[in-house]
Amino acid sequence: MVDEARVLRLLRAITDDLSVFRRESEANDERRADPIWLRGVKYTFVTVIEACVDVAQHICATEGWGPPSDNGDAVRLLGDHGALAPALAQSLRKAVGFRNILVDDYVDVDDGIVIARLRALDDLEDFVRGIARHVSDLGT
Repeated sequence: MVDEARVLRLLRAITDDLSVFRRESEANDERRADPIWLRGVKYTFVTVIEACVDVAQHICATEGWGPPSDNGDAVRLLGDHGALAPALAQSLRKAVGFRNILVDDYVDVDDGIVIARLRALDDLEDFVRGIARHVSDLGT
């Protein structure tokens, strides 16, 4: 059984971080010049995407849809089983890859891409709405 309180707590954390992103997307040049600013943005992307993965893994496990082969596969399974639209799940699977790059430094991260993602939060917002709807539907 999906732990609704746990999922909603994670969704709230994602929503809170998305609010931070919206505010930081408007940061002026002086703020962006602070060496800790970009590091904070990158770290927040990591924690937001990890929260999405935690939700995906939890739902896959409790609904018996797994085990997923990896974190991206857990997100894919949400789309395969109707918890999210398949196109959204595919897009979020790419976000998991972005998280891996940020964490594991597989390649040099283009800071311009990180900053551009501050203005492209729709998929993460849609994830929150879609999962909240899915969890609500499970309770009915």
